[in-house]
Amino acid sequence: MDDILKALDAQHAQLGAIIDGCETADWNRPTRCVGWDVAAVLVHLAQTDELATQSAHGELDQFLHGFLGDRDAQVVSVDDAAAAQVDVERAAGGDAIRARWHAASQEMRAAFAAGDPHRRVTWVSGQLSLQTLATTRLSECWIHTDDIGSALGLTLPPTDRLRHIARLAWRTLPYAFARADTTMTGPVALELTGPSGEQWRYEPDTPALTTITGSAAEFCEVAARRVEPDATELVGAGPDATAVLHLVRTYAQ
Repeated sequence: MDDILKALDAQHAQLGAIIDGCETADWNRPTRCVGWDVAAVLVHLAQTDELATQSAHGELDQFLHGFLGDRDAQVVSVDDAAAAQVDVERAAGGDAIRARWHAASQEMRAAFAAGDPHRRVTWVSGQLSLQTLATTRLSECWIHTDDIGSALGLTLPPTDRLRHIARLAWRTLPYAFARADTTMTGPVALELTGPSGEQWRYEPDTPALTTITGSAAEFCEVAARRVEPDATELVGAGPDATAVLHLVRTYAQ
């Protein structure tokens, strides 16, 4: 958990440095998130960081199937619900949203640091460990830092913080397949090269039937739905190779 919290702190510091330099016109720049400008992306992060703090404090524990309930009973999708909330609170303006996100991210990190990393807490579609929730928040902040950075014309080199994000995407493959009403043929392994050149291998407890090989940064970008698998040099071998690269994700819906 300590390594994840250090990575989350570093990711927040990177985003903070970017948004602290934003001027009035920058908040209105369109991002890769269709329909959202820089301020909208940041208010979404603030909202979800605040929600994660509530979860860490046990304030959502009554929602055993996630705070949006059973997916079969959902009237709106997670994306639609997030968009509606952003639409309501985007009008506060960039400067107010910046201050809100700084406060929300700091409070969330404090809640994570004070909690039991193994305690089950509530998130979008069910229960997960506090440590997994922290990793999920790291992942979303990384994704949206790049969204904001690209909107501002910045190139942000990948870092070894991606180790945690790649592992999250790998560990949640069964969830991704289930959401697509698809069954995995068997265990999956990853053989990835981190930004520093270090080799990262993620292996299941039983022999893998499918292995994905290539750049950790590209794998995470595919899992974040920011790059199509065919636009990368990722290579898959095994019965689930194609499905893994099209279904893998770093976030819950």
